[in-house]
Amino acid sequence: MSVHLKNFINITRLNKPIGFFLLFWPCSWGLSLSYFFQKDLQNFIYYLFLFLCGSVLMRSAGCIVNDIVDEKIDKRVSRTKNRPIASGSLSKNLAWTYVLVLCSLAFLVLIQFNKLTIYLGIFSMIFAFSYPFMKRFTYWPQLFLGFTFNWGIIMGWVSISNEITYLPVLLYIGAIFWTLGYDTIYGLQDLSDDEVIGVKSTSIKFKKNLKLFIGMCYFLSSLFISFVMIKMDINFGFLFIFLFMASLFYQIKIFSIKKPKNSLKAFKLNNLSGLFVFLAILIEVTKI
Repeated sequence: MSVHLKNFINITRLNKPIGFFLLFWPCSWGLSLSYFFQKDLQNFIYYLFLFLCGSVLMRSAGCIVNDIVDEKIDKRVSRTKNRPIASGSLSKNLAWTYVLVLCSLAFLVLIQFNKLTIYLGIFSMIFAFSYPFMKRFTYWPQLFLGFTFNWGIIMGWVSISNEITYLPVLLYIGAIFWTLGYDTIYGLQDLSDDEVIGVKSTSIKFKKNLKLFIGMCYFLSSLFISFVMIKMDINFGFLFIFLFMASLFYQIKIFSIKKPKNSLKAFKLNNLSGLFVFLAILIEVTKI
């Protein structure tokens, strides 16, 4: 593998697909929810594919911007000091070129949708490219990530319905609490380094009551998502909602502030958590 290809894979985290799946699952939730009410499956697979492509491209671009902004911080954190920009193996100029190419490709994907979805996608860029700065100013960067990573719920819904109603908004709120919980767990890996550097996070703010805080986040997430499912009058789908809740409970059980590997394991389980919600809606959609 060439050095350039290795650097590209590392800086875009293509070797760590959990990130773009956590961006994709909310898109699939919103899209499936909209199809459930519109009773039309004609473009379902095609739109899912477009959102998957968009998730990979935008997550990759976001990772590069994050590494550019965090160069000095990454050099001081054991887990991130070997990233391409922090280690000096990739220039910022080339990194910005990658960002431009990825965003251009993402725009080509975006314009396949209706005008309202395009406007919402462009608006989401504000979230995506301001997020890396949040940990310098607030203890709530994970909340801001929740706004960013779950915007796909609204976009997925609007791509079919071409309007916004309360159900996708409630699903969006539930997903924000989900992200707030899992990203707090993720932040435990760098807790000691972040405290020395002065970086802020909910992992630091609530370190004395982490189980309670993450438990409350996951409880509220389950509450909002379950309410949406009730309004859909789903039947078999509740089996997957139960699995979603069980996966969150298991994460709370295994993560540990003293064992970063356990926290990473708990975080990665959210790929299944997101899949379970998608399947809960999908099984009802396929009955149409």
